Amino acid sequence: MRGLVRQFRSYDGAVRLLMVQQFTINTAFYMLMPYLAIHLSGGLGMAAWAVGLVLGVRNFSQQGMFLIGGTLADRLGCKSVIITGCVLRTVGFGLLGLVDSLPALIVASALTGFAGALFNPAVRAYLAREAGERRVEAFALFNVFYQVGMFVGPLIGLSLIALDFRMVCAVAALLFLGLTLVQIKALPDRGRPSDASEGRRGVLADWRAVASNRPFLLFSAAMIGSYVLSFQVYLALPLQAQRVAPGSGDGVTTALFAVSAGVAAAGQLRITAWARARWSPARSVVYGLALMGGAFAPLVVAGAPPGGEGPLTRAAALVPLFLAAALLALGTALVYPFEMDTVVTLSGDRLVATHYGLYNTISGVGITVGNLATGAVWDASAGQPRLPWAVLCGVGLMCAAVIAGLTRTGRLGSLPAGRAREPAPQR
Repeated sequence: MRGLVRQFRSYDGAVRLLMVQQFTINTAFYMLMPYLAIHLSGGLGMAAWAVGLVLGVRNFSQQGMFLIGGTLADRLGCKSVIITGCVLRTVGFGLLGLVDSLPALIVASALTGFAGALFNPAVRAYLAREAGERRVEAFALFNVFYQVGMFVGPLIGLSLIALDFRMVCAVAALLFLGLTLVQIKALPDRGRPSDASEGRRGVLADWRAVASNRPFLLFSAAMIGSYVLSFQVYLALPLQAQRVAPGSGDGVTTALFAVSAGVAAAGQLRITAWARARWSPARSVVYGLALMGGAFAPLVVAGAPPGGEGPLTRAAALVPLFLAAALLALGTALVYPFEMDTVVTLSGDRLVATHYGLYNTISGVGITVGNLATGAVWDASAGQPRLPWAVLCGVGLMCAAVIAGLTRTGRLGSLPAGRAREPAPQR
């Protein structure tokens, strides 16, 4: 913990504020969103198709608009876009607790999603620019705040929803309102990046420049599998929890989130420092992807849950599940800071937010397709319990092989592939 505090204090105020902001964003988001479907269906009595529509609008308005958000950040400046996103999410979360008609809920959901599309690429571009040569360490620390907020949020939401769902929405909206005011007062306005258009170049020209960045597009496509794998903490692992612990699946799923967040919070900085001292960014990503795929190997080995109802039998059946969650979190922690740094490197420090926006859009589409495929494999594996886990292992190993091949053949440009970089000096 002291190392975490020391690392946090080594950055200037803007970087520290961005990290606290991400913790607040995730806390507010995850204290509300996991319970929204229950509120819509149970509290408001909406049909399943209407619940799906509201949630789908939120997802599309975020995943489908990341490119817009990144472009606005590059052209207008990150601070103004971050603040606008926080304002929209304040309004969106507030409306979710006040309205009960389908059109109004769709508007609130769209505002909530578009807010994320605005501040997500802007925050990462701002952090990358402020951290400079310490980008990798900054993104590692950023991920600690990200993961802790994602864990704390549902716990707060669970305690507030016992009172009323509107209380959850009100507290989440107030958190974003407070964050907005802090950003207005304390976040430095760095203006537009030096490479941003001064009005002579249109948005389409910026998009063409990013879309013509072949190394970046190859890297983005190759990394889709990593997002499909990391998302399994929400899909395949909870399904397995229900399979091995019928009637206790929700409690086991909560424990899985705790393991995932705990690994990231406790190990992220050490993992990043250890990897950076030994490997290049490309090699760190390759090994991390292989570990993410290998995380599902314990479930391949375990196969079908053992029969029997005794507590020891059930506990033994849960061991491979928790081991998989821990290894997946380790792999994600290894990949994330080097992945974020690689996006900046491949952008050539030009239109960084736009590159992040397109990267997030590509990964979002990949998650949607990957989840459909994972669900189909799960449904088809009734008599073959090892099949989903073997497929997920294969996805991780394939992604690792693709990144290694792209780096070795020079298709990722000048991305270093071999010797580790010297650690950046502390300041």
